[in-house]
Amino acid sequence: MTNPTPREQPQILETITTLLISTKTPQQLQSLKPYIPHLTEPLLLSLLRSRTLASHPSTLLSFFHWAQAHIPLLSQTPRPLLTLLPSLFSHNKFADAKTLLVQFISSDSQNTLHRLILHPDDAVPRRCKALLDTSIGAYVHVGKPHLAAQLFSKMKKLRYRPNLLTCNTLLNALVRCDSSHSIAMCVDIVRDAIGLGVTVNTGTFNILIYGHCLENKFRDAVDLLSKMNEFGCQPDNVSYNTILDWLCKKGKLSEARELLMDMKLRGVLPNRNTYNILVFGYCKLGWLREAVQVVELMTQGNLLPDVWTYNMLISGLCGAGRMEEAIRLRDEMEKLKLVPDVVTYNTLINWYFEGNDDSKALELLEEMLERGVRANEVTHNIMVKWYCKEGKMDEARDTIRKMKEEGFAPCSVTYNTLINGYCKAGKMEEAYRVMDEMFRKGLDMNTFTLNTILHAFCSQKKLDKAFTLFHTSVERGYILDEVTYGTLIMGCFKNENPDKALELWEEMKEKQILPSIVTYNSIIGGLCQSGKTDQALDKLNELVTTDLIPDETTYNTIIHGYCREGLVEKAFQFHNKMVEKSLKPDVYTCNILLSGLCSQGMLEKARRLFNTWISKGKDIDAVTYNILISGLCKERRWGDL
Repeated sequence: MTNPTPREQPQILETITTLLISTKTPQQLQSLKPYIPHLTEPLLLSLLRSRTLASHPSTLLSFFHWAQAHIPLLSQTPRPLLTLLPSLFSHNKFADAKTLLVQFISSDSQNTLHRLILHPDDAVPRRCKALLDTSIGAYVHVGKPHLAAQLFSKMKKLRYRPNLLTCNTLLNALVRCDSSHSIAMCVDIVRDAIGLGVTVNTGTFNILIYGHCLENKFRDAVDLLSKMNEFGCQPDNVSYNTILDWLCKKGKLSEARELLMDMKLRGVLPNRNTYNILVFGYCKLGWLREAVQVVELMTQGNLLPDVWTYNMLISGLCGAGRMEEAIRLRDEMEKLKLVPDVVTYNTLINWYFEGNDDSKALELLEEMLERGVRANEVTHNIMVKWYCKEGKMDEARDTIRKMKEEGFAPCSVTYNTLINGYCKAGKMEEAYRVMDEMFRKGLDMNTFTLNTILHAFCSQKKLDKAFTLFHTSVERGYILDEVTYGTLIMGCFKNENPDKALELWEEMKEKQILPSIVTYNSIIGGLCQSGKTDQALDKLNELVTTDLIPDETTYNTIIHGYCREGLVEKAFQFHNKMVEKSLKPDVYTCNILLSGLCSQGMLEKARRLFNTWISKGKDIDAVTYNILISGLCKERRWGDL
C-alpha cells in the first residue's frame, strides 16, 4: 500500500469524499478502486469521521462494506469500525451497528475490540452510551455474556443509564451460564440498573425467577413474586409458570398446589401452559388420577386440553401399563378434533414394544404412516431398539440407512442402541466398528457406550480385550465412572482373578470415583465367591463408614459366602444382624441358609428353619423344596420325604 505524502492526503481525501457524496448505488463504489493503494488506516479514519459524510450514514455504511471486501486491514483492527459507529447511532441505525459489531466480535479471538471500548485511545471517538448499550447486545449475541457484563460495569462507572432491553438481554444470557455465581451477578446488575435510573419490568423479575429456579433456590424465586410490587410490577403467567415448572420437575407437587392457589388469589388466571405443567408433574410421579383432575379443571376454566396435554396423559398411562386406556384417550383426542401427532404414536409404539405386543406396535406404525404423520428420529430409534432386541441386526442397520435417506442424522442414542444390540448378539467386531464410526462422526462418546462393550467382553470372559479398550478409553474421549470399574471388577472375579479386581478397586478410589452400593455389592460378592469372606467383611465395614447403606443383597451375599465356606453359624449371625437393621430376609435368604445347613448335614435345623419360615407366612419357591428334598435324599432319609 502506497502511503500518500502529507501534501497529497488532503487532495485524495477531498476527491474520495466528493465521489462518495455523488454515489447513489453500491455499484458506483467501483470507481474508488484506483484509490485502494492510498487508503491507509489514518486516511480511512479521516473519511469515516468526516463531518461532510457524517450526514450520509447509508453512504458511509456502503463504503465500509466495500472497503472490508477490498482492504483486509479493516477486518483486523477495530478502530475503523469504532470511528464509523457514531454516525450510525446519530441516525438511529442501531440494527446496522449491532450487525457490524457482531461480525467483528465473531472473528476477534483476542478481544481487541473489547479492550479498546473499555480503554479507548486517541485514534477513536469518545465512548458514548449508545456504543456501550449496543456492544452489550452484540457480545451477548455471540455468546460472550461475561464480556458484556464488563461493559455494563463500565456504564455504571460512567453513570450511563442502560436501556431496559439491554439489561434484560444481558440478564437472560447470564442466568443460563454454567456458573455458581450467575444469579448473584444478575441480582447485582438489577440493583445497579435501578440505581442508574432504569425502570425494571415484570420481564426483568421473570428472568431472576428463572435464574433462582435453575439453582434450586425456590424460596428466593417465590419471594420475588411479592417483591415485584415494590417496583410497580405485577407477576404474570410466566412468573408463576416458571416456578411451577421447576417444582413439578423436582417432584414438589404439594408446593406446586400451594403456588397455584396463590396465583389465583393474586388474580393471575392459570393458562393452558400452567395446567400442562401440572399434568406433566403428576404424570411423572405416576399420579394419573390427579393429572386427570387437572384436565377437568382446565375444561371448567374454558381451556380445552391440547395435543401436548393428551400426549402427557397417554405417556403416563403407558408407563403404568394401562395401554387400553391410553388407546381410548387417543381416540378421545380425535373426537375433540385434536390430531394425534408423531409424539402420540411414538409413545404408544414404544410401550407396546416394551410390553412385547409387537403386532400392535407395528399396526400403530402402519396407521401413523397411512394418516400422513411423518416418522421422526425418535420413531427410527424405537425401531432400531426393537430390531436389536429381536437380534435382527441387518434390519436395524437398514432402518438407520432409511433414517439418513429421510434426512435424519443418527445420534448417540441410535449408535449406542446398535452397539448394545451387537454386544448381545456376540458380534463384538461389529460393535467396535460402530464405536469407531461414532468417533469419526464426532458424536458424543458417552460412558454408556464404553460400559456396554466392556460388559459384553467381561461376559464372554475376554478380559484381555476389555482391558485393551479400558486403557485406550480416555484418549477415545470417554470419562470413566464407577460403572466402568464395577464392570471390570466383576469381570475379574468371574475370571478368577480377585487380586486384579482389588487392584482396580484401589485405583478407582485413588481417582476419587465413589463406588455405589451396587459396586460394593459386586466386590463383596466377588470376594465371597473367591473364598475370601473375611475380606468381604472388611469391605462391608468400609461401606458402613460411607453415606451408603447396606441392603438385602449385601447381607445375602455375605451369608452365602459363609455358607459356601461351611461357616453356617456365622451365616446365621449375619441373618440376625440383617433383621436388626430392619432389612427383610427373603426367599433367597432362606434358600441360602437351607442349602448351607443341608450341605453340612444339619437336616433337623434345616427342617426347623423351613417350618418357622412357613409359619411366619413368608414366601417359598420350588428351589426351597428342591434344596430340602436333595438334602434328605443325600442322607438317605426316604421316610421324611
